[in-house]
Amino acid sequence: MAVDTSRLNPPQRAAVTHGGGPLLVLAGAGSGKTRVITYRIAHLLGLGIPPDAIAALTFTNKAAEEMRERVAHLLGDRRTAAKLTMGTFHALGLTLLRAERKALGYPRGFAVYDQADQLGVVREVLRSLKDFSRDGERRWDVKAILARVSLAKNGFVAPDDYQPREGDEYDAITAEVYPRYQAALRSYAAFDFDDLIVEPVRLLQGDAGVRARWAERFRFVMVDEYQDTNRAQLLLVKELVAHHGNLTVVGDDDQSIYAWRGAEPANILRFADMFEGAHVIKLEQNYRSTRHILAAANAVIAHNTQRHGKTLWSELGAGEPITHAVAQDVEQEARWVAQELARQREGGRRWADLAVLYRSNLQAKLLEDELRQHDVPYVMYGGQEFFERKEVKDVIAYLRLALNPRDELSLRRIVNYPARGVGPATVEKLAAWSQARHVTMWEVVQAVAQADDAQALDDAGLRPGVRRALSELVAIVDALGRGLRDGAAVASTRALVEAIGLHDDLRAAAPSATAAQRRIDNVEGLLGSLARFEAKARGADALGDYLRKLSLESGEEADTSGDKVVLTTLHGAKGLEFPVVFMVGLEEELLPHARTLSPQATDALDAEHASDVSEERRLCYVGITRAQRKLYITRACTRVSRGRQVPRLPSRFLLEIPDELLEVRDLAEEAKAAVPQAELRSFFASFAGDD
Repeated sequence: MAVDTSRLNPPQRAAVTHGGGPLLVLAGAGSGKTRVITYRIAHLLGLGIPPDAIAALTFTNKAAEEMRERVAHLLGDRRTAAKLTMGTFHALGLTLLRAERKALGYPRGFAVYDQADQLGVVREVLRSLKDFSRDGERRWDVKAILARVSLAKNGFVAPDDYQPREGDEYDAITAEVYPRYQAALRSYAAFDFDDLIVEPVRLLQGDAGVRARWAERFRFVMVDEYQDTNRAQLLLVKELVAHHGNLTVVGDDDQSIYAWRGAEPANILRFADMFEGAHVIKLEQNYRSTRHILAAANAVIAHNTQRHGKTLWSELGAGEPITHAVAQDVEQEARWVAQELARQREGGRRWADLAVLYRSNLQAKLLEDELRQHDVPYVMYGGQEFFERKEVKDVIAYLRLALNPRDELSLRRIVNYPARGVGPATVEKLAAWSQARHVTMWEVVQAVAQADDAQALDDAGLRPGVRRALSELVAIVDALGRGLRDGAAVASTRALVEAIGLHDDLRAAAPSATAAQRRIDNVEGLLGSLARFEAKARGADALGDYLRKLSLESGEEADTSGDKVVLTTLHGAKGLEFPVVFMVGLEEELLPHARTLSPQATDALDAEHASDVSEERRLCYVGITRAQRKLYITRACTRVSRGRQVPRLPSRFLLEIPDELLEVRDLAEEAKAAVPQAELRSFFASFAGDD
């Protein structure tokens, strides 16, 4: 059945009804890009394309689910929408790797390591290099090394091809760590987040059988937020459409703000060069913001020269002027923002209509203090994810080890948790035996647990209690594994929690009874999640897939429920919109950020890219275009730096906004003017009771 396109504007309709071949839809902020993708999918289905021949790739699970819901609504058919391949790049990569695990040489499955796991592997590699510490102090920033490894993978640079920059000691150590890190992952039968893209590309490029299977599977491929793709993702897309070229990408080069994690703006800027015969359609009508807000956004972004030219416009009217509030210091800025939020609430806005955006999380603490003092309810985006909490990860590590004995990182995590007398020195001895005998570390643990020659263990430097502790561990993990393979995920996990005395350990380690109960509740939350899994699927293979998918949960998908003011970074605000937006701290060295203007030694990007303010300007543009009806921009004249007040300059981006769009308020002068009135009221009030 043909989809009704009468509600689309002409450029949107042209994109939806585009025939075959590559198509780039340049969708400005608020121009209805999700509508275009969903209508195009519905249009293809109406033409008779089978749902399993269509793939739509997104960057968050939330975006994928929203897209599926919209398609189901358009079709009036949830069953057909459910058959669409719709999800993140990494979810598709995981699907491909699971389907092709024999070609990978992983017949028994694999684990997916999240960032905490990856950092653990890097630390182990540094210890093996005997370069982890110097004079008893940590030498390297492990996150900085991992960031370089990640950027290399995103750029599709293999370990042997990694070229360190001359004079960059972090690049030099990364060149040593990267191949060993990758070898360690392989030995653990594990992939990291980036491998979920890189390894499918290598498979598709190197195995004709795999390439043929996947070339036949998808006849139409769509990519949302294409400006955020990196080189590895670009190569994956190219492989998927190599035989038919039916690719539709939707994105906005003016909202490309993730170069620091590998995104390449060139992918969208040079789309027509990369895909022969590409057609380009621009969506410039904005359905979100007033003309004043869009004029400011257009004025700022026009100063970037490397971009597709487009100008946003709106039929929503001029709207209110942009309020530019100048504070004497950051305390006054935060206090005024809290008061203005309260005034907006008194004027009829819901708290959830209001958002405060900032460049750095360090700016949030003072804001939080003021909001609490003014009884303004708020929620911060970007907090710790449920599956990243220690007690949850500890239980998951037991589950992963029970399903995959080669998962050495999970073994290292739980071998002495809760404490059972297996210290770091013992773990290193076990690891050394594993390497010397070319067996897994779990096989060494099993051998020690079963050893009946106490003298041999003593000669090896292992205390008598170690064999007993490892015997108990092996029994616990074996029992857990049997239960998981029998499909009893919840019962066997609850038995594990009781066997290791996890609740007692959490109570003993917590600073208060409330904190202990919160951590126990987190464990119960995991059991509830396992129960929901168990209700849908059974078996160890399905559970292994479930645990792998936990690593794909994105920390950027915020909970938007509840009537609270939203506090978030400018990066975290992308994809969101609010009736009223406060952009705070528009000053040089905040936006653009000091790290952009003066890169540090640990930064993974080279100085040329790090000092390019074009991405910071795009970040400012993203912030401005989050506002629907009212935009506030604030800055402080001084900030404390290293214990002293330092004068601050207004952001260059603020100076690029035409004066006629701004209503300037000097908060210091307003405060002075308010003092005499307050004193007069106090003076007359003192006589009120003298009649």
